[in-house]
Amino acid sequence: MADKEFKTIDEQIDILKSRGLSIPDEDLARQFLMRNNYYRISGFSLTLRDHDKFYKNAEFQNIIDIYEFDYHLRHILLKYIEEIEVAFKSAYAYEFTSLYGPVGYLESGNFTDEGRYKQVIEKAEQQKSARLPHEAYLKHFINDLKQSVPLWAYVDLLTISDMSILYSISEQQVKKAVSDDMGIKVSNTALLGRFMHSMTIIRNLCAHGSRIYNRLFEQKPSLNKKEKQLLMVDKNGDEDNAHLYGFILIMRRLLTKETFAEMRDEIIQLTQEYPFVDMKHYGFRSDWKNVL
Repeated sequence: MADKEFKTIDEQIDILKSRGLSIPDEDLARQFLMRNNYYRISGFSLTLRDHDKFYKNAEFQNIIDIYEFDYHLRHILLKYIEEIEVAFKSAYAYEFTSLYGPVGYLESGNFTDEGRYKQVIEKAEQQKSARLPHEAYLKHFINDLKQSVPLWAYVDLLTISDMSILYSISEQQVKKAVSDDMGIKVSNTALLGRFMHSMTIIRNLCAHGSRIYNRLFEQKPSLNKKEKQLLMVDKNGDEDNAHLYGFILIMRRLLTKETFAEMRDEIIQLTQEYPFVDMKHYGFRSDWKNVL
């Protein structure tokens, strides 16, 4: 198979025009393509075309609107996932240290899977060494006090993925207490672990600037019966739990009622700024503003 040939910006514009895309402002299109990469933006145009043929009335500005909307939505989600992450770390550090002490996390016997435990701690220790010259709190414990870093400070070295692993390999007593603190008061403590794994997926996509518009997720979020009733239903009557909306429903459970309302209002405001973007491509039902 022959390699793809290099195309200049003007050639890229000609290709889009030949496929039926209206580009009234070619200077704007050139600037946008130079900044954002032809291949990268192609995913944002999928709903505007049938294979390589754009639908009638599709304009380059539509792609810009979708692209910018997705950018702003990702940053809204990142802000609130950070709140979830901080709350989860705080709850875990509190409940774990109340049972095992400030440095009990250094004992592999306090966890149920030594292999996974070592993977997380070895990664965190590398972070600690790299950040020691620059982080005042690490200098304080390690250089000044000559002490091990207590867990409530050590969690700053752990990613949301690391934390979800530690939670999953913690003893049942710890998991139950953390789950309760996070408002997930169910007997199945594994549920919070699955929730945090879902947050890891969305967080990583958003943090790395990946498209979430019209994205289908293979790892679907765990929803209860009431939440599934809020999903879009396709023409065959099947629930759509493969888009972003299911993850939003998980965030509703992990954030406080007031904080989630703030996030919802920010998303509503964003839709008003970009009215062209159809939220169904994120899995949102037409009545989502009323049911969320």
